[in-house]
Amino acid sequence: MTRAAGVAEVTDADFATEVIGADRPVLVEFTADWCPPCRQMAPVLTALAAQEGERLKVVQLDVDHNPETTNAYKVLSMPTFMVFRDGEPVKAMVGARSGRRLREELSDVL
Repeated sequence: MTRAAGVAEVTDADFATEVIGADRPVLVEFTADWCPPCRQMAPVLTALAAQEGERLKVVQLDVDHNPETTNAYKVLSMPTFMVFRDGEPVKAMVGARSGRRLREELSDVL
């Protein structure tokens, strides 16, 4: 998986702790090594994490290595972005997007 700098990787084993139990909203990118649009998102997520880290936790989950969480949230396309607040998914977005567009889409959850 192409990891974005400053963005943590979560797994099936720690998803409940790192995402569901987080003290602030969490943006999860469901990603895969074989996904070119996912790789394109790495610098966007790095910038987002650096700029919004106080208000938003940004993490990545590799769908190939974490089927339990991937299936639980019915993720079928990569990249899929899901925002969790207070342990619940509150927003889902599918497909690569510019940093500007992603920020606009996140404005209502920040």
